Amino acid sequence: MAKKIILDTDPGIDDAMAILFAEAHPDIDLIGITTVYGNATIDNGTQNALYLKQKFRMKALVAKGTDKPLIREPVGATVVVHGEAGFGDVTAPNSLDIEAIEKPAYQFIIDSVRENPGEITLVAVGPLTNLALALEVAPDIVDLVKEVVVMGGAFGENDHRGNVTPFAEANIHDDPHAADKVFTATWPVVIIGLDVTEESFFTSQYLDELRDDAGEVGQFIWDISRYYLRFYSEKVGMNGCHVHDPSAIAYVIQPALFKTRRGPIRVVTGGPAEGMTIQKVDQCNYMNDEWSIFPAQQVGVQVDDETLLSLYRETLVQYSLQ
Repeated sequence: MAKKIILDTDPGIDDAMAILFAEAHPDIDLIGITTVYGNATIDNGTQNALYLKQKFRMKALVAKGTDKPLIREPVGATVVVHGEAGFGDVTAPNSLDIEAIEKPAYQFIIDSVRENPGEITLVAVGPLTNLALALEVAPDIVDLVKEVVVMGGAFGENDHRGNVTPFAEANIHDDPHAADKVFTATWPVVIIGLDVTEESFFTSQYLDELRDDAGEVGQFIWDISRYYLRFYSEKVGMNGCHVHDPSAIAYVIQPALFKTRRGPIRVVTGGPAEGMTIQKVDQCNYMNDEWSIFPAQQVGVQVDDETLLSLYRETLVQYSLQ
């Protein structure tokens, strides 16, 4: 039976890669896409989600989310990585035949999990503000959500610690207060962070072959990746890109691709280390310990990158043949 997911996303280039992965795989039932600020403004990101829904005839509902963090000042759209409107050199049309539902993202999440208790996995690949708002309004959903899978954070494994500051990953840095709420809630959380996403690579050749073999969806991914690859080439010195958001979808499909460790997690919410994610992994007792009172959550520390890349390619090639 396919796994029902709501994908909370800030569409973005790698977000589109993740959305199409979720749509394409037969083991996933993508019932909703909730948008949040981050890689793009909330208006551009929502338009991008609607464009994907229309272009690839998706059944998932699109719900527009919040445009700002809970407390901190907004950082602004990540134009240098994702372009002015989020999809690099590709711009979604101003006019589409479909619209987002009237219900805001946090309410869509609440209503959906209440209507499907124990069945929905929330996959969050942007700032976690929508999920935090849902928790504030309806704390009971912690007992109704099957699992929360987050692309975000960095814990120092495999020498990965941050990408927007020396110690913070972008999604968490955009709203550290929301992330701390989500990670310390009593629902089960799996964090697929830079520790594993920066261990997998879509090379330029891989994306070229996807374009050639995966039809319309492969061509679209190739088109939006041009801007992304220029950023990686110029700023990171790579001929390719990390597999960030699609890795969260890969975990939902095939958790065995990842090795995880357990322990409670806190997020630094101010100062030069704002957005840093810290997991307590020992069992020691301390005089001062603001970790142990919270539930242990899982953090990805290793990934079978070759199998992940094969899974992504095979999924999209098969999807293009339908």
